[in-house]
Amino acid sequence: MNTKGKKLLTQLNRFIIKKCSVNNLREITIAIDAMGGDLGPTAVVNGAFLASKKNSKIKFVFFGDKKKITPLLKKKSIFKNNSEIFHTEQIIKNDTKPIDALRKFKKSSMFKAIEYVKSGAADAIVSSGNTGALMVISTILMKTIKGINRPAIASIFPTKKSETLMLDLGANIECDVKNILDFAIMGNIFSKTVLGIKKPKIGLLNVGSEILKGNKIIQVAAKKLEKKKNINFYGFVEGNDVPMGLVDVVVTDGFTGNIALKIAEGTSELYTNFLRSTFKDNLYSKFAFIISLPILKSLWHKVDPGKYNGAMLLGLNGIVVKSHGRSNADGFANAISVAYDLSINNFNKKIIFDIKKVFK
Repeated sequence: MNTKGKKLLTQLNRFIIKKCSVNNLREITIAIDAMGGDLGPTAVVNGAFLASKKNSKIKFVFFGDKKKITPLLKKKSIFKNNSEIFHTEQIIKNDTKPIDALRKFKKSSMFKAIEYVKSGAADAIVSSGNTGALMVISTILMKTIKGINRPAIASIFPTKKSETLMLDLGANIECDVKNILDFAIMGNIFSKTVLGIKKPKIGLLNVGSEILKGNKIIQVAAKKLEKKKNINFYGFVEGNDVPMGLVDVVVTDGFTGNIALKIAEGTSELYTNFLRSTFKDNLYSKFAFIISLPILKSLWHKVDPGKYNGAMLLGLNGIVVKSHGRSNADGFANAISVAYDLSINNFNKKIIFDIKKVFK
């Protein structure tokens, strides 16, 4: 066999191996809160459709108003064999208080979807609904993993180098040293499991990189992390270090993390508006826009919020992914992909294993 033939045979073998490995993956069932979010069932179902096109190993269970969901599913033939609907009548709105959602909305789409995951019938839940309600109901029903005191909201940020995971982004306004250490463990496992980073660099968000900077909690947590051989602790990082990609995981309390998240979102919207208004100024700027369109599309692909949609509630006995309330079909599809990755990689089992290994 000549060199060209051997090359083709090698490529064919790689293709067959890749196909076999994909086909051998187990099916993942994802419970979908179809009534959550500003765009309602339309964006949710279309997002599930996009996710199905990319991954045939996902089964969907939609929770919500059957009359609204059924017509949307019928438009997509792909849902004939990989979906079902659980009818619910209650909807948790964005202004519903979390404690009221827990006590008064037990027949809602969100509550029933979480309950379904808790029962073991589904591997994960994805919702665009009320964040506070999602966290409270999930925590009460699923409980935290043994060894983890509190769950944390985590999300991926685009950086100059690649991507950085940040947690907590608002689940815990006040944190003690144990909470910070738990977040570091979960962030470390996520980066290894989902992002494929062999030895993630862990940084603690602080007001300065110097050893003496920060409050007592952050300083004690840093000293403890320095002693852990299984944690690649970088040290303190400042806010401007995050977009530079100085570390792979940024750990902070929920109060600070949520402010950082909202500033990042606001800054992104600000510069998007600046660009739009600048290109509309005059005929010359409109012409410049047409010329620079390929470059702008490439830039948007790197910073598109939908690409990074899907905040995770880590530390629970179940996979919970929060999609942004305003996310479109593309964004919701990405949130589903996050839920799938966490499920297929047995994320929670790895957390339990690492807790015993790192903090015994």
